[in-house]
Amino acid sequence: MKLGLSQRVDIHPGTGERRDCLDQEWTRLLESLGYQLRPLPNTLVDLPSYLEAQALDGIVLTGGNDLAHLEGAVHVAPERDATEARLIEWAVQNGTSVLGICRGMQMLAANYGTRLSRIEGHVAVEHEIERAPGAVLPLEARELTNSFHDFGIAAEDLAEELRIEAVDSEGRVEALRHRTEPLYGIMWHPERGARTRRDEDIFEAVFRSPRNLG
Repeated sequence: MKLGLSQRVDIHPGTGERRDCLDQEWTRLLESLGYQLRPLPNTLVDLPSYLEAQALDGIVLTGGNDLAHLEGAVHVAPERDATEARLIEWAVQNGTSVLGICRGMQMLAANYGTRLSRIEGHVAVEHEIERAPGAVLPLEARELTNSFHDFGIAAEDLAEELRIEAVDSEGRVEALRHRTEPLYGIMWHPERGARTRRDEDIFEAVFRSPRNLG
C-alpha cells in the first residue's frame, strides 16, 4: 500500500532556503509496517494531478511546524497549511483515509473550525491518555504516549463535525475522528521511540481495515 506523507518546512540558516523534509524515522516505521512512502511537496500548483498519479491508499499529515494562524506560533509554514487543507479536501472528495499526527491532528481539527490554545508541559514527555466512550480507534482504556506539542484542544472547543477518541488527564483531546469521513488524528508520534502494537493497530485500522472502524 502507498501512503502519501505531508512534509514539514525547514529553513536553512545559511541560505534561507525553504526545504520540504521528513524525519527518516518515518521511512523506517512505514517500511516495517509494509507501506510504501510517497512524500507530498508543499508548493505544487496542480496537487490533484500529482496525488492521482501516486495512486495513494491513504494520507498521513505529519508533525512539525505550528499552524500559522495560532497566536504565539513559531516555525510556521503557510504554504504547508495551504497544502494540507487541499489534501484534506482531496481526501474527502475521493474517500481516502487520513491520519493526522500531532500537528496533523491539529490541522484536521482547525480545518473544521476547532479552536486551539497554547499549553505547557507537553514537550518531550510521556503522559497517560484515556479512551473516550464510543471510540473506534484500537486503544486500551488507558495508554501511555509520548508528547511533543505546545498547542492543545479543550474538549469543549472541538468542532461539531469531530468526535473525541481519547483525552489526557486534564480532558484535552489526544485523539479524534470525523463523524462521517475517514479522517482520524492522534497527538502522539508513532515514528518516535520504540514501535508499539497500539500504533501498528491504528495504521492497520485506518488504512487497511477502515470499514471495521464504523
